[in-house]
Amino acid sequence: MLSNPQLINEDFVNATSKKELLEIIHNKNIIIDDVLETVNYENEKRLLQIELVKLQQWIKKYNKRVAVIFEGRDAAGKGGNIRRFMEHLNPRSTRLVALSKPTDVEQGQWYFRRYIQHLPNPGEIVFFDRSWYNRAVVEPVMGFCSDHQYNQFMLQLPEFEHMLYEDGVVIIKFWLSITKDEQAKRFNSRIDNPLKRWKFSEVDKKGQDLWNEYTKYKELMFSKTHTNFCPWIIVKTNVKYTARLECMRYVLSQFDYEGKEDKSNHLFSDPNVIMKYYRSLHKYD
Repeated sequence: MLSNPQLINEDFVNATSKKELLEIIHNKNIIIDDVLETVNYENEKRLLQIELVKLQQWIKKYNKRVAVIFEGRDAAGKGGNIRRFMEHLNPRSTRLVALSKPTDVEQGQWYFRRYIQHLPNPGEIVFFDRSWYNRAVVEPVMGFCSDHQYNQFMLQLPEFEHMLYEDGVVIIKFWLSITKDEQAKRFNSRIDNPLKRWKFSEVDKKGQDLWNEYTKYKELMFSKTHTNFCPWIIVKTNVKYTARLECMRYVLSQFDYEGKEDKSNHLFSDPNVIMKYYRSLHKYD
């Protein structure tokens, strides 16, 4: 037996199918667990993205309005999730909303006003990479709003979402949950990668130091804004691949769209990874 077994050209010539190639790999005792995990992820992602295309067509056909909100600590995977959602969707009826800090004019307006203009139009699905919930956690933690502004916002928020719900807007709220150690690891990865370094900011740097403050305001947010008409969905995101797939499954499960595969197992979410807030007994963060 080779001490460092590997595939040779002859193996690829002799294998007439994926199954035969896998048998050769198995017989040679070549460890490819990581490769198989990636292949399985890509296959499953493709199946779910096909369903998302069907969902989008149904949303457009029946003039539904859908807003999917991604919240969570920095580096929890908000942008990565959204990219996989939007990868194969029609850009004419899909939008990404990722607002920068408010202008001087916007700071003098009703807080929700800057977000209202970005809500989905009939036939649209809109993904929010952070949302009005900035004022529920990030702003009070970082001192970007006053106590009065925070309290007023938290008082108005449930009613604001209830009005949207009554008007027919479907809001799905994800909180991507990440452990402190995993966040630190991802921060370091961003700093080391010149293509991702732009993602790391001074606010990110304070995220680790103010971890407990974030936790305090996060729990206050859940206690006041987790409602029957607009619940929080908690997603454990230490394993990126798994979190992405589970978010897709959850969104698909919320709609009875045309062409949905009723008996397809890949549409059932894993309750150990994704769950409503009141069921999340063992929290990451």
